[in-house]
Amino acid sequence: MASSRDFLKAVENRRSIYQLTNKIPISDARVEEIAKHNILHVPSSFNSQSTRIVLLLNEEHEKFWEITKEVLKPQMPEEQFPQTEKKLDGFKAGHGTILFYEDPNPVKKLQSQFALYAQHFPGWATQSNAMAQYHLWTALEAEGCGANLQHYNPVVDSRVCTEWNVPQEWELKAQLVFGGVAEGAREAVEKNPKQQQPLEERLFIHGSKA
Repeated sequence: MASSRDFLKAVENRRSIYQLTNKIPISDARVEEIAKHNILHVPSSFNSQSTRIVLLLNEEHEKFWEITKEVLKPQMPEEQFPQTEKKLDGFKAGHGTILFYEDPNPVKKLQSQFALYAQHFPGWATQSNAMAQYHLWTALEAEGCGANLQHYNPVVDSRVCTEWNVPQEWELKAQLVFGGVAEGAREAVEKNPKQQQPLEERLFIHGSKA
């Protein structure tokens, strides 16, 4: 039986990996299994279950990033687009993209049922969506995949809804790109860690009997 140390190690190892390949160490069936586990077990405030996931794999994943390029190109200065295109092609080189959506209908229902807390439900739903993002990111890390989180919403929203029959009222929150880790990519990240703020300025403990 796996220990909590396995979970903590996966949390520790999770990084933004941008050099991805389309070859992953697990099957698409396993990715689907992880996504189903996410939907069934990530908690939500008042059990709202308002997070929605669209899983794009292989050619459908590549199509998403081609659409993103098509949408962005006319909105950018011509001289800036080649650099952006190179970045988007890096995402496209991965194996899959997970789109995280928020369905407003369960939130509105709770706002009607519990008027006293109505103003808080959208924020609580966003917190649950963020937990879903982190769960999948860490789970894929534990399986040996690399991933990074992107936010090309809302510029791609309309095209994505049309292409994959997503309800227009759903709000796209983030896109998790994942794939195999290109040779040397993880080592490069480890050699250049992001500067951390001092722990004592971020963690405060009271009442410990350790």
